[in-house]
Amino acid sequence: MKNDEQKGEEMTGAEGQPRTIYAPEGDEIRRRALSKVAWRFLPVLIIAYVLNYLDRTSVGFAALTMNRDIGLTAYQFGWGAGLLFASYSIFEIPSNLILYRVGARRWIARIMITWGLVAAANAFIVGPSSFYFVRLLLGAAEAGFFPGVTFFLAAWFPQHYRARVLAWFLVAIPVSSLIGGPVSALLLQMDGLLSLAGWQWMFIIEGLPASLVGFAILVMLSDRPEDARWLTADECAAITAMLGEEQRDRARHSVMAALADVRVLILTAIQFGYTLGSYGIGIWLPQILKTHGLSNLAVGFFSAVPYLFASVAMLVWAAYVDRAGHKILNLTLGFLLATVGLLLSVGWTELAPALIGLTVALVGVTSARAIFWTVPTSFLAGRGAAGGLAFISTIGSLGGFFGPFLVGWIKDSTGSFILGLVAMAVILAVTTALSAVLRFVVRQD
Repeated sequence: MKNDEQKGEEMTGAEGQPRTIYAPEGDEIRRRALSKVAWRFLPVLIIAYVLNYLDRTSVGFAALTMNRDIGLTAYQFGWGAGLLFASYSIFEIPSNLILYRVGARRWIARIMITWGLVAAANAFIVGPSSFYFVRLLLGAAEAGFFPGVTFFLAAWFPQHYRARVLAWFLVAIPVSSLIGGPVSALLLQMDGLLSLAGWQWMFIIEGLPASLVGFAILVMLSDRPEDARWLTADECAAITAMLGEEQRDRARHSVMAALADVRVLILTAIQFGYTLGSYGIGIWLPQILKTHGLSNLAVGFFSAVPYLFASVAMLVWAAYVDRAGHKILNLTLGFLLATVGLLLSVGWTELAPALIGLTVALVGVTSARAIFWTVPTSFLAGRGAAGGLAFISTIGSLGGFFGPFLVGWIKDSTGSFILGLVAMAVILAVTTALSAVLRFVVRQD
């Protein structure tokens, strides 16, 4: 057994530079440290993202009765639903650069507290103009959340853990829709209670919890291993050493260098395409299911089915990618599966086979999402990572505007959702091709 001074020299190495702790003791310390970090951070971040995604997409369920109550056409609803992503995109990069300055813990908490209040304010819209205004405010309040959390997790977890960690975080998206559909449908049944419509209760009850979780973020998160008093000295040193070695293997980009990087530009185009396709489907899914003659309550429960399979598939696929590598190949396969599933869904008119096609599509796009965010964090570091991730998310989020708007415009023009879904499939096909191009510009794992 080595004495404490010798072990300290192994952890710091020559001239105080961090080194990996030697196995087998070092391996055990690393596993214990990363497990402790994951159990502390991921539950609260997953809950936060469940609420975040729910506040974005619950408007699709509100529309089942809200559109009639306040007089929204399909075009106006699609436009308003997408406006969130317009303001989100405008404030995304500034928000993430502020996060880099003041620390992820404080800034993510601020984002959550303000978006929870604004999300609840959706209950008081009275027509198209107020609908547009509140959606713009919600986008501005949320700006920076997702790239901020991605940056935060990359600052704590080494590359070979990152696909699994991001998958556990991103599983909040299908889980949000899995529980959000039935819950939203049940809340719509509160219609008339205290003179409020069911959709008003839905916005209030689903919005305010985000503000409460924002205060929990302040307690649970730490910006750096050195700030985490809940880690032992050995655990802190182990994480610092792992991240230090990885940091030396990555180029530290300035913000402008990151934005000019061809890899960042291709990833941005991919993010735009799959965000457009996924939100084009997700926000309109309740109304698409409604065309099959279902009740509002049945719509809520049927809409959960695709996301149940998508949740499981995302975690299994991400774990496989962490073990086997080949991130870009699996990313491409995920988008290909999404494209095929979406085409199958429009080829059938009966509910059951159409739902199978949509399930396949959501399995593909959801699994690809978890793999996607491990790619930019494999070559960006420092301020360039904060700006680069925000840029990818910023432009990509515009897809969240164009997807719902495009489907709504086509629905008003043709009276059917079929051509809108075909358009989403074409866009996902282009995204598949772009992801295949990545193998020529990103170092393979």
